[in-house]
Formats: sequence, C-alpha cells, structure tokens
Amino acid sequence: MWDRIIDQNRVVETIRRTLTQNRVAHAYLFHGPDGVGKRAVALAMARALECTQNEAVPCEECTDCRKTRRMVHPDVHVLFPYPKGTDEDDVAQRIQRLGEDPYAAVDYVRRPSLNDPTETSNKQVMYHISRVHEDLLRPMSYRPAEGAYKVAIITDVEHMNESAANGFLKLLEEPPPQTVFLLTTSRPEQLLPTIVSRCQRLRFDPLLVESIEDALQEREGMDSGRAAMLARMADGSYTRALELAESDDLMTSRSLVIDFFRSSYARNVNQLSDQVNEVSSQGRERAKSVLQLMLRWIRDLMLYRELGEEAPLVNVDQNEVIENFVRRVPDADLEAMIHLVEQAIHLAERNVRLSLVLTTLAHRLGDAMRGKADARLYVPMPDAKTA
Repeated sequence: MWDRIIDQNRVVETIRRTLTQNRVAHAYLFHGPDGVGKRAVALAMARALECTQNEAVPCEECTDCRKTRRMVHPDVHVLFPYPKGTDEDDVAQRIQRLGEDPYAAVDYVRRPSLNDPTETSNKQVMYHISRVHEDLLRPMSYRPAEGAYKVAIITDVEHMNESAANGFLKLLEEPPPQTVFLLTTSRPEQLLPTIVSRCQRLRFDPLLVESIEDALQEREGMDSGRAAMLARMADGSYTRALELAESDDLMTSRSLVIDFFRSSYARNVNQLSDQVNEVSSQGRERAKSVLQLMLRWIRDLMLYRELGEEAPLVNVDQNEVIENFVRRVPDADLEAMIHLVEQAIHLAERNVRLSLVLTTLAHRLGDAMRGKADARLYVPMPDAKTA
C-alpha cells in the first residue's frame, strides 16, 4: 500500500512512525501542489488506522482493509466540494474511482465531467454549511461503527465557505474521541488560521520527473518516449501527467505551436489567419493550453541554446526541431518571447478578444525571432496616455 505512493518518502515515514508509536493526532493538514499524492497518502493512512492488525502497514486481508480498499467502510468518509444540485450517484462514482486510483482527476474543480475531460463549467464548487452538517458534523459525532476510528478525508478544504469553515472549526475545537480528520489543500493560505493551528501540517513536494516517468511506464504501460515527454510537461504532478495522457488534443496542439512559430517568423498571413481562427474558435481554455505549450517550447529552446544535447527538454521527442530552430534563428530573443507569451496568457484569462491577442502575439514573436523585439504585447491605458 505505502509502496504505491510516488516519492513523498519524508511524509510517509513521518506517518508510519506516528502509527507505530500510536501517537495519532486528531487532525492533519496535507498541503502541497495538486496531483502529488496528498489524497493517496490520506487514503493509505485511513486504511492503516482501520486495519484490525493495528500496524503501520495494513494487512490487506482483514475485513476493514478490504472495505477501505473498496471505499465502502462505514467509518471512512471522503468529501469533495461540488456544485449545488450535483447528483449523489456522480459523487459515489468519483469516490469509487478515487479508490481505484488515488491519483486520478476526480474532483469537480478540475474535472466537472467524469466522463468528458474536455468539459468545462462555470458552476461554483464549494463546501456549504448544509453539506458540512450532513456529511461531516453529524456522521463524525457518532462512535465508530466497525473500525477503530472515525476518519474524514476532506479534499480541497480551501473551498469551504465562511459558515462551513466556522462550523467545521467547532468540531475541530472539541473533536469526538477516536476521530481523525485528514485535510488536503493546495492553498493553505486560504484556510482559517484557527483551522490550520489545530492541525498537524505535512508538506508535500512536487514529484521528481524521473518518478513520474517510471510510474507512467509501470502503471499505465506507456512507452518510454511518451512517458518522458508527459513527465516533463506535468510540472511535478502525476495527476497532471495522467490528464495529459488522456488528452486527444495534446499532440495536435504541439504541432500547432510549431506551425504558429514558423508562420510568425515567415510572416505568412494566410497560415496565421487559419491558426488564429483554429485556436480562438475553441474557447479560452484551449487558447490558454496552447499558450502554455508555447512557453514550454521556448524554455526548451533556451535550455538547448545553453546546454546543447545535454539539455533536459520537455519536448524530448522533438529534439531535431528544437536543434534546427536554435541553429537557424540564432538572433531570437527568447526571453522577450517568453514575456510576450506570458502577457498573452494574462489577456486570455480576461475578456480580451482571443483573435486579437493571438494576431498581435504572432507579429511580436516574428520581431523577437529576428532579435528586434518590443517585449510588450500591449500598452496599459495609463502608459498610453503619457506616451
């Protein structure tokens, strides 16, 4: 069980030592980037707490171990924040999926639809006070039905609204006996300080690229080249790597980025018009995804310019394309290119027309590749008035 946790050895050893010494606190706050194993560790700890053998490493054979593995143990409660009106069967499916793979993207923040990874939603994802009463305060006030503890795994706890957080705080201040609360968050600064102060904090670090690459090959049966590419694109998150692996648009978007750079340099108006229309017609999320890929490409160019063949590229399968760019466009101002794309991402997150942002970006990138860049994609209104 613990050997299924990717990296996080420091956290795992701390928890195992706590379990072995029988010094379990009533509340833990697991904080760190998304997709690095916070939920996986919380589920593993819950299983260890309920195991009848009372060991730091669950036996996997007792009734309690089998029930926690199948996510049906009556004393282990898993909570997600979700929009009002969400179907209970959908929540149950997500909990079941989490039990099968604790690194899977099953939360409503990043995955509004469990079956369609491309679907987006504007619905507010939140823990409301009514849910906290029904799914947390009431069940955790009872004594354990079968196991040694009542365990509540509260994921993305930063999504509690003020009334829900205050209601939960009262429970933390006077916790019932034999209860353990496992909170996960990527934004601990958004929690009430009084909640944080009542938890033992454990920081989770981004995963090593090599660890993600190995896990993709061993668990997903992925070939080494694709695993290496996705591991470098995942920003230390195994969940992000799984999402990228599931995306049918990824390879298409990567090709589009290369074509966009080529068209920008060549000032090919017709091709740029087609590429701008293709990206902007698919909405802001797709545009931001393509722009993020642009950033990774430019950073690969910077690495290759400095380190040559030894560069740890994200786009490892496009080494020849990167080498050719560096050799054929030696005057490119790569830092200016990064600054331009970052500004484009900033604008794409607002109500600026995407086609205008991308067209302007193409023109500025063409200049930057020739070493004569204006690193500003736009001029703020106050500056324009004084110019």
